[in-house]
Amino acid sequence: MSRLNKELGLLQGIGLLSTSLLGTGIFVVPALAATVAGQASLWAWLILILLVLPVAFTFAQLGRHFPHAGGAPHLIGRAFGPRMERLSAWLFLAVLPVGLPAALQIATGFWQALFHLGSGQNLAIQLATLGAILLLGQRPAKASGLLQGAIALAIVLTIGVIWWAGDLPHASQPLLPAMSGSWHLLPAALGVMFWCFVGIEAFTHLGEEFKRPERDFPLALLLGVLLAGLVYWACSVAVLSFQTYGDPRSDASSLPQLLDLLLGERARWLAAIVGYLACFASMNVYIQGFARLLWSLADEGKLPVRLARRNRHGVPGPALLLVVLSCALCATLAWSQALSVDQLIRYANGNFVLIYLLSMAAGWILLKGLWRWLAGLSALLCGLVLLMLGIDAWYALGLLAALALFDQWQSLRTRKSLGATPPMR
Repeated sequence: MSRLNKELGLLQGIGLLSTSLLGTGIFVVPALAATVAGQASLWAWLILILLVLPVAFTFAQLGRHFPHAGGAPHLIGRAFGPRMERLSAWLFLAVLPVGLPAALQIATGFWQALFHLGSGQNLAIQLATLGAILLLGQRPAKASGLLQGAIALAIVLTIGVIWWAGDLPHASQPLLPAMSGSWHLLPAALGVMFWCFVGIEAFTHLGEEFKRPERDFPLALLLGVLLAGLVYWACSVAVLSFQTYGDPRSDASSLPQLLDLLLGERARWLAAIVGYLACFASMNVYIQGFARLLWSLADEGKLPVRLARRNRHGVPGPALLLVVLSCALCATLAWSQALSVDQLIRYANGNFVLIYLLSMAAGWILLKGLWRWLAGLSALLCGLVLLMLGIDAWYALGLLAALALFDQWQSLRTRKSLGATPPMR
């Protein structure tokens, strides 16, 4: 029996996931990938979609059979025990210091295309964004689903307008160019592009809130992934065709440049609004997922019981408030250290890939038949992506090792404390 209100349908689920995947990546990462790999980035998108689909199928089956607000950490715990559940939960939450500041910086960048903003004003916009997510998150999950479905439609329409106004595809830009001598560029491009498909694991936290999770959850997940992949590829074709990439400034303002070039200066407002809303939607899903993870752990007695409370709409209000305050602190620290988006994305990707790898390994244990073998293949693919990240993966691996040592120290301390307690008479 679900512990949260069952309010999500198929279309709302597709809207939630697709905006989570498109969100902070759609208007920046295609340009970053083009800068790294040029026309080879179109092949990289195709390869990445093929890599992600087995992972999506595995998550779909896990979410269908084990819908739970604990999401990926809960699945890992079912397969490998409570210690791994704790470690993976903290690893997932450890995305906050790097992933959310990166997303907030990207969101703020769209307003910089319209106004000359100072450093303090950038931080103010980031904190105001978190405040808006807090207010929306206090409403039922259905409200987020409806809003994000509208945002997903706006993103797709914006890319469609760019193709229509730019008369794409151009004869000079092949949709899948020849790759002679360019294959070596793909690993670096994939290392950046994986950011675009993180969000699946956060989506699993909403499994308990689907009206028919056994049918709608896997369909929403797979259709959301395919829709996002198609939109990313279409955006990359446009970026390459009009060459709105090549340096950090061009990469950060790729969408406003495209719309300005094709529709005139007034289109910058469209770019800013749609880009900001896309980022907002992505962060909303993640923060809601973090809140539900904390709520689930508290509801099972693994965290303080006050985090297990729900507000009058049946959503975990206290847990959401804690997550938003933590995000605000992390954003302020990243702002004070002047960390770049590229640095933050690469560090966050390591955490996400490691969580995916552990989730796929859990699928090998929990699933049966064909789905078990698909989970095994997905685990191998995630391991390959982790290798592609190279030195950036050490942030996640080092963090996991540190968390494991801390957890072991706590366990030893607890056992010693229990051993020192005099027996009851």
